[in-house]
Amino acid sequence: MYAYIEGKLAFKCPTYVVLETGGVGYHINISLHTYSALGTIESCKLFTWLHVKEDAHTLYGFAEEGERRLFLHLISVSGIGPNTGRMILSSITPTEIQIAIVKGDVPLIQRIKGIGPKSAQRMILELQDKLKKEGPDTLISLPKHNTAAEEALSALMMLGFNRNLSEKALAQIDRSGIEDTSVEQLIKSALKVL
Repeated sequence: MYAYIEGKLAFKCPTYVVLETGGVGYHINISLHTYSALGTIESCKLFTWLHVKEDAHTLYGFAEEGERRLFLHLISVSGIGPNTGRMILSSITPTEIQIAIVKGDVPLIQRIKGIGPKSAQRMILELQDKLKKEGPDTLISLPKHNTAAEEALSALMMLGFNRNLSEKALAQIDRSGIEDTSVEQLIKSALKVL
């Protein structure tokens, strides 16, 4: 519902912040990773996710879009809720979590409070292929300067195509005589190759 909230940091502690924007203070739960990323700044932009339950609406905030996407992957695993997802992101860095899942490092994941051997194995089983398919660090690092080719690659991956096959298809597209190829044209051409 809310992609991000940007405003003045009215209050900050290791578990939550109050972000004031438009005269409204939003109570947003954060991970320790986000807490350390905020540092001593007075205003910020947090990427958010709203958890709606019968008795509460809870906002979770993340300093980076990649951390939010990893959080959403984590809570998609059976038995891992938003608070456990936040605990995971607070225990080790998002990069370490992603590497541990891809490599199947059960002992590292088990060291996280609230994650037992069965939960660790389930997390690896359900997320390993997704994270491998997207390629290393795609959840964590976002390209700073999106080119049309990068956006087309991202779109193809969102459509379910493998990263390597998508890259090869985009490389095969004949761009001769085309100065400024749009993302839409690249995607359509790549789909014909795939």
